[in-house]
Amino acid sequence: MMRTDWRDHDWQLIHTAPQSPTLHMALDDVLTHEVGAGRRAPTLRIWEWATPAVVIGRFQSLRNEVDAEAVQRHGIQVVRRISGGGAMFIEPGNTITYSIYAPLSLITGMSFQEAYAFMDTWVIEALGELGIQAWYQPLNDITSAGGKIAGAAQAHRGGAVLHHVTMAYDIDTTKMLDVLRIGREKLSDKGTTSAAKRVDPLRSQTGLPREAVIEKMIDTFRRLHQLHDDVLQPGELARAETLAREKFSSPAWLADVV
Repeated sequence: MMRTDWRDHDWQLIHTAPQSPTLHMALDDVLTHEVGAGRRAPTLRIWEWATPAVVIGRFQSLRNEVDAEAVQRHGIQVVRRISGGGAMFIEPGNTITYSIYAPLSLITGMSFQEAYAFMDTWVIEALGELGIQAWYQPLNDITSAGGKIAGAAQAHRGGAVLHHVTMAYDIDTTKMLDVLRIGREKLSDKGTTSAAKRVDPLRSQTGLPREAVIEKMIDTFRRLHQLHDDVLQPGELARAETLAREKFSSPAWLADVV
């Protein structure tokens, strides 16, 4: 397969109203397949969250990662995504999450590390324009002198690559440590101040509203790679809603790795 470049593709932008955690999981599944099948042009999707969530990686143990009592107490939904990687704690307005759905030709011949770095270059440039000197930290983090900013995950499906990233805008680290076991264990001997440093919020580093950071990201992608505004097609949304209901809301999928 011949490697392609960003500008070889007609990139589309999807940025819709807030959606449920299960629908976000399903949209990643559906849109990756659509791009792989050639029915959808390569797409950048900016997520908006309707409710709080913990998103665990495809191969993570539910029991090991999540404090079931704590998520119930805080009213947080737990969902499992189709990509690997670690658990993410989400509250509406406190993170910036995006997905890139691209043909595999964009990363042909690259190692996993090269592919992660390549897919994140544009957002590191956007952060630089906001005054944050950020860099790619193998295997799947974006970090700065102030601490970790974002974590990425990838999945290959039917001729396409899904690359999605969650960036910390203003994380409630106390609540995060209450619901995520793994974060608690890693940081138990360092205290919450270290936790705040590990997921250093974009708000403190930019002083900008979340919407302004997203606008800069979109503008940067548009300038570098070109980008046209788009919407979810009715068929895509219908398939995603069915998947959200039948697969991503099911106890069997969530507990697939107990």
